[in-house]
Amino acid sequence: MTMTTIDAQAAVAPLDFAVTRNLAAASPARVAEVLENPGFGVVFTDHMVDICWSLKGGWHRPRVQPYGPIPLDPAASVLHYGQEIFEGIKAYRHADGSIHTFRPDRNAARLQASARRLALPELPTEYFVESLRQLIAVDGRWVPSGADQSLYLRPFMFAKEAFLGVRAAQKVAYYVIASPAGAYFTGGVKPVRIWLSEKHSRAGRGGTGKAKTGGNYASSLLPQALASSKGCDQVVFLNEKNDVEELGGMNVVFVFKDGRIVTPESDSILDGITRDSLLQLAEDRGYTVERRAISIDEWREGVASGDITEVFACGTAAVVTPIGALVGEGFDEPQPIGELALSLREELTDIQYGRREDRHGWLLRLDA
Repeated sequence: MTMTTIDAQAAVAPLDFAVTRNLAAASPARVAEVLENPGFGVVFTDHMVDICWSLKGGWHRPRVQPYGPIPLDPAASVLHYGQEIFEGIKAYRHADGSIHTFRPDRNAARLQASARRLALPELPTEYFVESLRQLIAVDGRWVPSGADQSLYLRPFMFAKEAFLGVRAAQKVAYYVIASPAGAYFTGGVKPVRIWLSEKHSRAGRGGTGKAKTGGNYASSLLPQALASSKGCDQVVFLNEKNDVEELGGMNVVFVFKDGRIVTPESDSILDGITRDSLLQLAEDRGYTVERRAISIDEWREGVASGDITEVFACGTAAVVTPIGALVGEGFDEPQPIGELALSLREELTDIQYGRREDRHGWLLRLDA
């Protein structure tokens, strides 16, 4: 398939994808078995997308090939200097069998922003979207049709140039892999317990917090393990001013009794596409949305006074998760559970699965 669309900023050359079919592709029976209970990130589809980039050649050699190990030189700079980024996006099967994705232009823009911060080349939006189309063209049968199920797509980019020197790599690889995803919650959405991390930071001012890069998630693993040891499901981080940042992999949203919805804003918080979509739906209902700093003291005092009526987390995987308790050294504070979070979750997922009108034009069909 040839790309012919034009970028809003500049023209991009069309890419012709070479397709090599996986001769050991899963049987229909095996696919059906996996889709009965997909889990998350455990089983992968038969193929993957691979596009190369070099300083001299730009983006080139686009292909769809069998899923499998990636040959990598031991001196590849990603292994030594961590120059890598990724995205997470889903494909949804609608009732008529068609396959759609949700706001891929936003994921493409976020990947570009991450690339700028990590000194990697920016993949044009058209190439990003086409890479999703190409994978669905060969692996569309892996998109499940069960309730709250989807195909999770993981585009990622890393520096593969073999050299030991601290500079931006001049050879880069971009891939897309996919994994069927089951419902995040079994038996319905459940409130989560959140551990307040006061000793560890996820990211710092001027750092890579706004980029979707593996190092940010690596830095959250130790605090997450500590949270688990305290009987908590997730960890929430603060910045140097004691303002709330985000969870290890989700944004935080506060609902106030006067009709305001507040979400933390800083240059060290990842721009959440799910979060921004939920906030748009809330604005459509007449809520006032504020993106600003909110301190841990404002959070705790707002809950204690009743000014904050609901707190929830949101992200690609879970969509929306009510926060039922905030836990820290010496305290365990119940959080108010309201109706807005789950109502917004229902509206958003209805749009994603084609059960409700897509008023904002967020859906893009991938199989046509």
